[in-house]
Amino acid sequence: MEFNLKPGLTYTETQKVRFEDTAAKYGSGLVEVFATPAMIALMEHASLETVLPFLGEEHNTVGFEVNIRHFKPTPVGMEVKCTATLEEVDGKKLTFHVAAYDEEGKIGEGTHIRYIINSKQFMNNLNKK
Repeated sequence: MEFNLKPGLTYTETQKVRFEDTAAKYGSGLVEVFATPAMIALMEHASLETVLPFLGEEHNTVGFEVNIRHFKPTPVGMEVKCTATLEEVDGKKLTFHVAAYDEEGKIGEGTHIRYIINSKQFMNNLNKK
């Protein structure tokens, strides 16, 4: 299995913070600010989208590890963008640098590791559990 993945690939995704994205809704806190789990989900999705066009129909990626810092709150209604940059390709292991920004600056960053999978084989193995 060989894919045309090279360090330096990037993808940026933008979303407006909704109540559904808040710590109060996620249950990860009690205030109506952009939740850390929502930020991580945005980072994971941006990472997925960075490489998905290069994988073909049979393959996908799954998240394996996140090492994220979320250091500034973002209110409902503000726009958040996340940029994922592929930093390393080691066989099926993909390492990304991810950074999130709101309209006033950086709100979080870290690393995210994903693994390339064959979607059908993955689901077949999962269904054997």
